[in-house]
Amino acid sequence: MEKKQLSLEHNYRPATTNSDLAPAIIMLHGYGSDENDLFSFASELPEEYAIISLKAPHALQPYGNAWYAIYFDAPGGKFSDDKEAISSRDAVVKVLKEICEKYPVDPKQLTLLGFSQGTILSFAIALSYPELIKNVIGLSGYINQDIIKEGFENNDFRHLNVYSSHGSVDQVIPVTWARKTEPFLKALNIPCTYSEFPVGHGVAPQNFYEFKEWLAKQT
Repeated sequence: MEKKQLSLEHNYRPATTNSDLAPAIIMLHGYGSDENDLFSFASELPEEYAIISLKAPHALQPYGNAWYAIYFDAPGGKFSDDKEAISSRDAVVKVLKEICEKYPVDPKQLTLLGFSQGTILSFAIALSYPELIKNVIGLSGYINQDIIKEGFENNDFRHLNVYSSHGSVDQVIPVTWARKTEPFLKALNIPCTYSEFPVGHGVAPQNFYEFKEWLAKQT
């Protein structure tokens, strides 16, 4: 099936499946990257999934994109633009609905796969709109409560499952931030598998195999 027009640029790999509607993995890249980054995983991911890798809306100089600005040289220390993050959160929610309209994917079988800033956004989307998401694979990120919809604690999370992993020597996002993910989700009765790997800000091969195995069990 050919690539459709969505409100965010994207890469698309159709599923090879006999069913009319396939489960889908929607990828959200990290700060300074683009839609080609995580899409390089596509050939290693199960063929029964359609894969859509989104490009963040904010262009950076000299290259790359971001879901929201990060001010590295701010007087009070590095901080993120939460207002821009919320705007991107809602832009992705809009795209998820477009994906379900334009591609032969099962709206009850959507998995968000994020890295770093894409993970932070994935958690915000799933916790704000759990009715849209079945699984989150959150690599090298954390939960930023300031970009989750107000009153999210009252949402119905019964169908949501989370895999979270982090590098134990991550120099970009401290592992102590990521360690809060599992207890935070479990307090909301959301099943969460959390793992650490002896790497920096990246995805170790064993990390990749582990989340693939985890995904295979989320049927």
